[in-house]
Order: sequence, then C-alpha cells, then structure tokens
Amino acid sequence: MSPQGVKLQIQDRHVVIDNGILQVTLSNPEGIVTGISYNGINNLLADESSRSKDKQKGGYWDVNWDSVDGSKKGGLEVISGTKFEVIMKTEEQVEVSFSRPWEPSLPGDIFVPLNIDKRFIVLRGSSGFYSYAIYEHLGSPEWPAFSLSQTRIAFKLREEKFHYMAVADNRRRFMPLPEDRDAKNCQRLAYDEAVLLVNPIEPEFKGEVDDKYQYSCENKDLRVHGWISTESPLVGFWQITPSDEFRSGGPLKQNLSSHVGPTCLAMFTSLHYAGYDLGPKIGQGEAWKKVFGPVFIYLNSVVGGESRDDTLTLWEDAKRQMMAEVQSWPYSFPASKDFPSSDQRGNVNGRLLVRDRFISKDYISAKGAYVGLAPPGDVGSWQRESKGYQFWTRADENGNFSINHVCTGDYNLYAWVPGFIGDYRNDVPVTITPGCYIHLGHLVYEPPRDGPTLWEIGIPDRSAAEFYIPDPDPKYINRIPDRFRQYGLWERYAELYPKEDLVYTVGVSDYTKHWFFAQVTRKNDNTLQGTTWQIRFKLDRVDETGTYKLKVALASANQGELQVRVNDPNTKRPLFSSGLIGRDNAVFRHGIHGLYWLFNVEIPNAVLAKGENTIYLTQARGQSPWRYLMYDYIHLEGPLTMVHKATI
Repeated sequence: MSPQGVKLQIQDRHVVIDNGILQVTLSNPEGIVTGISYNGINNLLADESSRSKDKQKGGYWDVNWDSVDGSKKGGLEVISGTKFEVIMKTEEQVEVSFSRPWEPSLPGDIFVPLNIDKRFIVLRGSSGFYSYAIYEHLGSPEWPAFSLSQTRIAFKLREEKFHYMAVADNRRRFMPLPEDRDAKNCQRLAYDEAVLLVNPIEPEFKGEVDDKYQYSCENKDLRVHGWISTESPLVGFWQITPSDEFRSGGPLKQNLSSHVGPTCLAMFTSLHYAGYDLGPKIGQGEAWKKVFGPVFIYLNSVVGGESRDDTLTLWEDAKRQMMAEVQSWPYSFPASKDFPSSDQRGNVNGRLLVRDRFISKDYISAKGAYVGLAPPGDVGSWQRESKGYQFWTRADENGNFSINHVCTGDYNLYAWVPGFIGDYRNDVPVTITPGCYIHLGHLVYEPPRDGPTLWEIGIPDRSAAEFYIPDPDPKYINRIPDRFRQYGLWERYAELYPKEDLVYTVGVSDYTKHWFFAQVTRKNDNTLQGTTWQIRFKLDRVDETGTYKLKVALASANQGELQVRVNDPNTKRPLFSSGLIGRDNAVFRHGIHGLYWLFNVEIPNAVLAKGENTIYLTQARGQSPWRYLMYDYIHLEGPLTMVHKATI
C-alpha cells in the first residue's frame, strides 16, 4: 500500500504538514518549528509544556553578525519570517516558505542586512523533513557591510525524553541532564562552556566535565548526529547533512554538533577553530547570494525497544539513511531556482602526482590527497574561504580524483597531500558549465623543497595528533576515547616541565613521547609567560657555500608568536618571527588542529657549528593560558650544494 499523500493545513497562527508518518507544525508567518509529532509522541521538541529553561524552544534558524572589520559586535537574530507562502502543494510534496526581507529602516542591531527565505519540505513516505534557506544581500549602496560570523539551524528537544546522544561511533553515550549544569549542581571551570559535574541527578556522571566542544567534528565527518529518546518506544532524532558544499572552510573545518540541552545543530558558517578570518565579509552594496542546505531531519524508532542494543540499532539505521541521502545529492525536489539540480551542474576529474626528487626520481601518486574546487584565490586560500561553495573529494591510491555535481561558476583546483607539506593550486582556472565533464589530465604537485632533509619531527598531516598528549588531570575526566578532547590538558605542560622547558634531541627523543602536543604558556609568579623549546641536533659538517632551511608547519595557533633562534637563545632579534598569528582556540575547544600555517626559515651557515647545535623555538606571547602554537611537522633541510657535492 502506498503511503498517505502529504497534507497541508494552514491556520491563523500555525501551518501543519502531515504525511502520515510525521506531522511538522510551524508558526505562521515566523516559520519556527514548534512541533514534531511522530510514532505516538505528540511533540519531540521542547515547548512551553516541557521542562526546558531555554528561552528559545523548538527548531529555528539563527544568525550572528559583526561589523566587517570585527571591531563592533552586531547581534544574534533568530530568523522570524514576516511572509508565509506555499511554494508547492501536491500529494507527493509540500514545500513552504517563510521569508523575512530587509530594508534600511530596520534596526541594524536587531536585523542582519539580508533577505532570508527559509524553506521546509515534506515528501510522501519520508520519515523526516528537509530545510534550507536562501540568504541574499542586494547590490545596492544602501545595503550596509557586515561580517557573518555564524548561521545554523538548531533544534531543542524534550529533555525529559532524550538522554542518549550519538555523534560518531566512538562518541555515543548517555548524557548528563541540563539541570546538571545549574550553578548548584556544577563547578564552573576556566570558560563558561565547561563545567565539572559535582551534584548531577544521575550519580554516574559525578566528577565528569561537560563541554559542548567535546563533541565537535570536522566537516568531512559531520554527516549525521542526534539523540535517542530512552522512553518506550525508542525514537531517534537525527540531523543529516549530505553535502559540505555550502559549509565554509573546507573539509577540515570543525563545527559543533549535538550537546547537552538536548540540542541538535546543523552548522553552516562559524568562527570556531578558525577565528575572524572565516566569517564571510560582505561589502557595502555588494551583491551576494548563497543557499544553505537542504539538511534532512530524520526520525526512526524501535517498537518496544528499551535496551542499549536498541540504541545501537537506531544509530546504525541513521548512518544507513545518511548514506542514502549522500547518494541522492544533489536533491531533485527543492523548488527554488537558486538550488541547482544535477543536470545544471558540472564534473571534473584528473590525476594528481607528487614530484619530490629528494624522495624519488619518479613521480609519486598523491594517495589520499584532498582535492577540491573552491572560489579563485591564493594557494591555500580555501581554508579561509566562506562566501562561495566548495566541492571536495579524496584521491584514490593512484591519485585519481573525480569531483561531481559542481555548481556553475569559476574555481581554482586546490589540493593537499598527507605526508607532504604545503598546498597545491592549479593556476589554470576551472569554469563549470551545466552538464560539463572536464578532464584535467595529470597534475603535478611539487612540495616546498630547498634541499635534502637532515632531520624531521612529526608527520605532515595538518594535525598534532601524533605528538604526546598527556593523561588528563584525574579531577577532570570525560568518557571520551580521544585523548585530546579532555579538559585542562594545557595545565599538564607545567606539571611535566615544572622548571625547564621541553628539550628534544634528534636521534634520541621520540616525538610521540617527548614532544608535547601544544606549546602553551607557563605560569610564573602568578603571571603567564611564553615558553622556549629546544631542538638539539648534530652536524657532521657545515656546508659553507649554502643556506640551511627550517620548515615549520603549524597545525594551529591562537594569539601566539613563533620566534626562531639558533645556538644563542639570548639574541635580541630572532632569525625569524611570525608576528602575532591565529585565533583558533583549538586547545581549550578540544581540537587537535585549526588553521594551517607553513613557514620557511633561512638559517645562514655562519650561525651553525660542526657538532652540537640547538634551535630555539619560542612562543613569545603570554597573558593567557590559551596562547599557544600547535606544531604539525618540522624539518631541517641542508643546502642544495650538499647534494651536488655528494654526487661529484
């Protein structure tokens, strides 16, 4: 028997869409999701009858914005429509619109200068619904400049029902309750998001740290997450994002997912793990339009199930549904002309090779390379890009890649290859037209290289995960297997190195045991000061006709400054200074990377000596426990003349 057709009921203050599997109720004309009825449960969302203390309930789109230079905070707007419109109404599909236009007379501290059109779609036979939004800034002088720091769709669920959360296979668990974060039940830690649970309602959570950042994910892994109601019947509420094309910052950008509330988020643009660089900056009178979504809110259930095995069943089913949504992308059913269907998009393929003659005389396949199309820019600009769309894939073992369903427009092709430093950009622009198939042939990436590698520390993979991550303080434990997601790790450095800073001896030390994952500040007489790490190494001889190069790749930085000195730590002027860099905050947000930095430091042969040498790496900025540098990879290259002399 075919499922019931989709029905639409329009009331004075509400709109109800019903396909026989679920009912979605939205306020009219605001477009706030006030109710989701499913499997006999009247409403899965927090409403006025639930225990939730949150001012904002239900499901809603919101946006944060600032001045274009970041000097002035703008505001937070929960997008409330002023016009309701039926876009499509058939038994197969209902699509409705809740729009809020902007005009110069609107208060600038309350309304972001954008025309916003929120859409909701329910299909026949679907156990869920879709939502997307169209943001538009008109190319007219009266439209002011601003920076879009964050936008998302959020759902607040009934806290008396949803207690089990799943973000990834290794991060799924029963969760503390919102009341556990009340002042009487917890101890506030170094920042507002983190609390120590001292008097939780469920004793099993006593002594744990709760922090929403412990559940962040990289875009490439943030496909499905959500909550399970632990009352019979078990019901799963899942947020599925089938494509990253509308997210900012590329595949490695980290975003929030689900956290205590119970809260379920679909993040599109945010400054987390990147800072102000990643906010789209829209100029005065600049024409800009972008479609965020669609994302899918999926519901599933186990009749009569109450065991932990049943929660796993719902999680596995949600992952299967996620794969089905990914394979269906781009969706064919959104009615907006601003969302291009498959036949309006193009495709690009090719093969990426690596040429590093100090490793191999032959070309090396760029195995596992991240290859993507992003708006034209400089080398590596994709990780700070946020206005346009990005399309990424992974190359196979032979370096072959295929990027499909790309929106029309002009792009550069970018890549980076695990195991090699730096970024690749193909200098030839790629123009996508409807239905095109562009074959780029063989592309060659030549990593930055000035001479033979004398020694190296770490793995060039844009992460500090391979370095030493300490055990957390026993007072601050969370049942999460990723070591770097524990609270307070920055404090462990001073405990391990109470008097002297880290010293690493090439050929003796092991970076997995002896290189702390982040170069943080040290408390000294109640002040926080920068730290200086040493790399000690031997040279059999010094080539007096060439220059040595120290290549330093950073996985993250937060208001830090890298200074490099050689063999004399007291020189007033370092050989190199990065200046003040980074606003990632990855250390306290439990990230193992943020934005990537690569520095090439020239070391004159005159400052080196035959035998023992020491490189001093100083993080020169103090004042905060979260000013740091996080290294990805370091290597020292000898002069090119060393190779020539060796071959004579």
